[in-house]
Amino acid sequence: MSASLKDKIVFVTGASAGIGAATAMEFARHGAKLLLCARRIDRLQAMEAELRNAGASDIFNFVLDVRSRDAVHTTLANLPEAWRSIDVLVNNAGLSRGLAKLYQDDIEDWEEMIDTNVKGLLYVIRAIVPGMVERNHGHIINLGSIAGHAAYPNGGVYCATKAAERFLSDGLRIDLNGTAVRVTSIDPGMVETDFSKIRFHGDEERAAKTYQNIDPLQPEDIADAIVWAATRPPHVSIQTVVLTPTAQANPFIITRRS
Repeated sequence: MSASLKDKIVFVTGASAGIGAATAMEFARHGAKLLLCARRIDRLQAMEAELRNAGASDIFNFVLDVRSRDAVHTTLANLPEAWRSIDVLVNNAGLSRGLAKLYQDDIEDWEEMIDTNVKGLLYVIRAIVPGMVERNHGHIINLGSIAGHAAYPNGGVYCATKAAERFLSDGLRIDLNGTAVRVTSIDPGMVETDFSKIRFHGDEERAAKTYQNIDPLQPEDIADAIVWAATRPPHVSIQTVVLTPTAQANPFIITRRS
């Protein structure tokens, strides 16, 4: 039997587009209270009416760049009292930059990926999870990738950050054992979002080739998996969900239509 999300506080990072926005919408349909952050507040505000129409029982938007330890600590410590008892944390904020051989790669791209995908994840966990432990209730859902299961050419640092997410999720689950707080890693393959456009620094033509002649996953597919994990009964812990397009066997094997 599915657990109800009605009026549960769901915190989604990087909620202004792609998987984050789709996840917010899916939780809205389940009547959740949405605590949404991103670097672009205008996008969050533009989503609000549609999320309320879909069924969100309340919404609180705010600006946050998870790369800033001080901003994460200060902003989350000063949330309005009514929004502090977070039931579900979706650590979605993340990105990839560049596609080059490791020894030739742009160090600034490394910094951005590590600061967002690893350190940002940790900062948010450190700010939110102690409250879950104190209340003996909560669910942390981290966005991983099949890139965290096997490295692929020219993506070594991104793959390393997602491998870090995978092991941080495992470590956190161990540390929370004995409490009622659950940890899930959602690890998608190819998803059609702005991911590739961001990776290629806005080169839309190069990004579009990523999805040519294939039916990739859509953000709504990932959101569906996230909400499914969040609605399992309290005694059921979904540890890891790996999902790919049917045409993708792993990071290396993809069959494209001719």
